[in-house]
Amino acid sequence: MNSKHDLRARFLKALAHPARVYIVERICQADICVCKLAEEIGSDITTVSKHLAILKQAGIVRVEKRGTQIFPKLKMAGIDRLLSLIDDAICTNIQEIRQVMQ
Repeated sequence: MNSKHDLRARFLKALAHPARVYIVERICQADICVCKLAEEIGSDITTVSKHLAILKQAGIVRVEKRGTQIFPKLKMAGIDRLLSLIDDAICTNIQEIRQVMQ
């Protein structure tokens, strides 16, 4: 294996938590501050900040400070398409399982 595979694995590992997937999805939808994300997730700001740090280390997000508030931003275009492809794969798998179960 080479570093390309390591980088891909690190990227995917950063998304391998429901809260981080939610954060990325919400950032795709709207400009949202960390305090609002924490409220929506049902976690404290420290926990959300830790999730953001993982996403930041993987190169998925950056943070923008506005006064006392922090707004995460996507560093790359197209992550919404990646989430959509994952949704498509899940639907395909569900359909295949239903066919087998009939």
